[in-house]
Amino acid sequence: MAKQLLNVVNLNKDFQVKSDKTWFRKPTSVRVLSGVSFELFEGETLSIVGESGCGKTTLGRCIVRGMNATSGQVLYQTEAGEEVDFLTLKGKEFKRLRKDVQMIFQDPYSSLSPRMSVYDIISEPLLANFKLSKEEVDEKVTDIAQKTGLNVSYLKRYPHAFSGGQRQRIAIARSLISRPRLIVCDEAVSALDVSIKAQIINLLKDLQQQLQITYIFISHDLSIVQNISDRVAVMHLGKIVELAPAEPLFSLPKHPYTEALLSAVPEPDPRLRKERIILEGEVPNPANPPSGCHFHPRCAYKTDLCTRQEPQLQQIGEQHYAACHYAGELNLKGVARL
Repeated sequence: MAKQLLNVVNLNKDFQVKSDKTWFRKPTSVRVLSGVSFELFEGETLSIVGESGCGKTTLGRCIVRGMNATSGQVLYQTEAGEEVDFLTLKGKEFKRLRKDVQMIFQDPYSSLSPRMSVYDIISEPLLANFKLSKEEVDEKVTDIAQKTGLNVSYLKRYPHAFSGGQRQRIAIARSLISRPRLIVCDEAVSALDVSIKAQIINLLKDLQQQLQITYIFISHDLSIVQNISDRVAVMHLGKIVELAPAEPLFSLPKHPYTEALLSAVPEPDPRLRKERIILEGEVPNPANPPSGCHFHPRCAYKTDLCTRQEPQLQQIGEQHYAACHYAGELNLKGVARL
């Protein structure tokens, strides 16, 4: 069994929201992440999926400390075998381990500084984390540029000269230059054309094999998730409602919300027709979540128990977890393996 790299324990994130109509009142606390827990193993790809606003990006940013979590732990196993809480690290200790965890952002246009050359963008993490000579920096930048499919002649140019796919390759090179152990990919291909998406996904897979990288892949595109993931976590309103290896989750989902998401995945065979599950009602408001199961207002299988008691994430199969009172009883539909 692979070695554990990360253990996220009961992670919570609150935002303070103040309405324009109630400017004289204290801000309202809205819980965007609620008790999120999961393990991550070396060399695997764990995908986080769900509707917009479910907390996927917030989870990724809290893990890399792009924003501070309200409470919880992100227990990280160092190369020396020491377990540390990444959220409590400070000063030199944080800087020493910061290079191990990197992020690829969604927008390849706004995530690259227009005032910096490609060489400066890629080399910046090296200069911030290591004491290297100019020759050593040049060698590492050239090597990672070639690995990510960038022509060495591009290094003197600026981001405005490149297409979206090339910009994302620059962002990938920047995240890889410090040789991290974990990369959080936040919708890393959502802004790209279909053909470019395939190139970037194949590039990420190849680099994972070459450099032994672990990915947290945040996406709403389930067709891509099905092909890149080892395991998948489905989020709804700040909670993980299903967590399982990719194949059983796509073929035999155990949560009604997962079933609804999978029904939207297009079939590659035009002769096949499947019934789309349309969720009725509106997405619950995180500031005023419904009682019991937060999904029950839109669930076709709800009972009185669902409206009163919130289900907990429980194991219902080998490495398969679901937060549904009837997870082991419902006959839910999945999708075929692409």
